[in-house]
Amino acid sequence: MSRGVYIVANDKVCENAIALLNSIRLHNAEIPVYLIPFNDDYQKVATQLQQSHGVKIYPDLAFLNQFTEKIGTIFDRDFLALPNKMRKLVAWFGPLDEFLYIDTDIIVFEDVANSLNYLDDCGFICCDYHHRSEGLKNVFAPDIRERGIFTEEQLGDVFNSGFWGSKKSAITQARMVELLQECAQHREYFDFSSGVTDQPILNYLILKQIPQRCNLVKTPEGSPGSWAGSKHFRDRNWILYDQEKPLKYLHWAGIAIRPGSPYWSLWEHYRYLNEAKPPEPNLWQKWVNRLTKRTR
Repeated sequence: MSRGVYIVANDKVCENAIALLNSIRLHNAEIPVYLIPFNDDYQKVATQLQQSHGVKIYPDLAFLNQFTEKIGTIFDRDFLALPNKMRKLVAWFGPLDEFLYIDTDIIVFEDVANSLNYLDDCGFICCDYHHRSEGLKNVFAPDIRERGIFTEEQLGDVFNSGFWGSKKSAITQARMVELLQECAQHREYFDFSSGVTDQPILNYLILKQIPQRCNLVKTPEGSPGSWAGSKHFRDRNWILYDQEKPLKYLHWAGIAIRPGSPYWSLWEHYRYLNEAKPPEPNLWQKWVNRLTKRTR
């Protein structure tokens, strides 16, 4: 049985992808990691991650392109803000029998294989407090509750789509297409008001298809939160803690990672974990950089 990690990336998020892989490899040097290209501009990030971290390209790019085209036929052009974000769904049809999907705006603080072990007892895992802090926001519209599409217990399992895991056997291609077509026929079920794309659709798929789900924050041992917008986490030797509990990961969901962002120094540490950090530009260079951007 093969187990590993999928990420979605292109050259635009290369720096974030390097930081993520540095953190993954710090705790597990061997676990397979596959890159699902977000679009055709992925050669730089693919080469970098392959050389430095042993990351492989999703092996069936023809299928990936076919899947992307299928999404375009299922959903109206104005239905999804960024249709290519749906490419993460091909994780169910890749080479890994059990897998984690991790967004590139994440840093992990432990061996990611630890989370995969929970798939011994369920078909889907996540690890976040979206159900408590956000409720149905950025997932479902009120119609989904009013029409009784899901039970209250099911709605309590909504999750953020940046860190989750499942099994290849959990869904077939035919069933996924069927569920995606259901989604396309009911725009009123979903909350796209903040510009999200894949999260509402993925939640619908999971709640409809996989009855055995586990949110790791709800397990007896529990797990702390993960959002970089939370200001109370404390850094101990480049691992964040919520009181005495170490975080599994930190997610800059909805937050641009740049100087001044929450936990910026932590991100910088992992980005330059295996190389020298470039010197800060002087005031003259900063002025030139700003002027160059304005004239582009």
